[in-house]
Amino acid sequence: MLTLGIESSCDDTAAAVLEDDTTLLSSVVSSQDAIHSRFGGVVPELASRKHLESIHPIVEEALARAEKKLMDIDLIAATRGPGLIGSLLVGFSYAKALSYVSKIPYVGVDHLAGHLLSIFLEEDTPAFPYIALIISGGTTSLFLCRGYSDFQLLGRTRDDAAGEAFDKVAKILDLGYPGGPIVAKLSDQGDKNAYRFPRAWLEADSVDFSFSGLKTAVLNQCHTFPEKSGLPAADICASFQEAVVDVLVTKTMFAAEQHHVDTIVLGGGVAANGRLRQAMMENCGARSFRLFLPQPRYCTDNAAMIAMAGYHQYRETPSSHPLEGDVYSRSTLG
Repeated sequence: MLTLGIESSCDDTAAAVLEDDTTLLSSVVSSQDAIHSRFGGVVPELASRKHLESIHPIVEEALARAEKKLMDIDLIAATRGPGLIGSLLVGFSYAKALSYVSKIPYVGVDHLAGHLLSIFLEEDTPAFPYIALIISGGTTSLFLCRGYSDFQLLGRTRDDAAGEAFDKVAKILDLGYPGGPIVAKLSDQGDKNAYRFPRAWLEADSVDFSFSGLKTAVLNQCHTFPEKSGLPAADICASFQEAVVDVLVTKTMFAAEQHHVDTIVLGGGVAANGRLRQAMMENCGARSFRLFLPQPRYCTDNAAMIAMAGYHQYRETPSSHPLEGDVYSRSTLG
């Protein structure tokens, strides 16, 4: 079975062709970083306009790389939400149009389901159940995954997502956009113990997250320096990153122990962070937990994970979604 995946939830236009759930034939991603970097963040209207320009060429390129034609495709899977409504509408409407003219069934996929299953794009895959930590610019959530479509939300951020906090700290320090990779790279040159930034542990048994206070603490620390040119940016970045990683790792380990699960999976753009991956490996090793990490290219937004989630969604419920279906800004997974 060949699945064409389409992803346009934010500022990346992506398409992929997946054979069954085992062989990725192509995966194409067109980034808009050059467009949004001068604004310090994603401008929704610009993002949706660029999707309109890119969606058809990207899908055509994915089919060409896979050496397939549209008539060879058995299923179209497109991101339905969550994300920016304008961006989502481009990819989702394009998928419905393809489905209508070609008579190929299509399914709308929750973006988080894609991240939860992105690990199955790798050769070494986990068995169910597992605890999944999904961390990105829009989401920081813990799930108990019992099957390909059986996801239980355990905890989520109450304010800023971890990736959003990285971007905001980068903006405070005038480091540029996207901020996550810049902060992570600069952290390698800094002292993670230079500043003891706060950790929001919340209630004793909570696996929810909160990063707004940490962002404010970084801002207040920066205000103690009279000149921005004198800011110890590397030390601030390293100390901030360590505070985020500390909370993410500790709460993930707690969730696994509470639910008697010994397998951990990461997903989402922040899952590519080197310090987080190292800390997760150390903590899982100390507890004899199994840790599964997607390659960085499968952590960031991509259509391969959407094709994977769509394939399993259709396999379990083999029916095309109605053409009047619409996109949504908030995840249906909780």
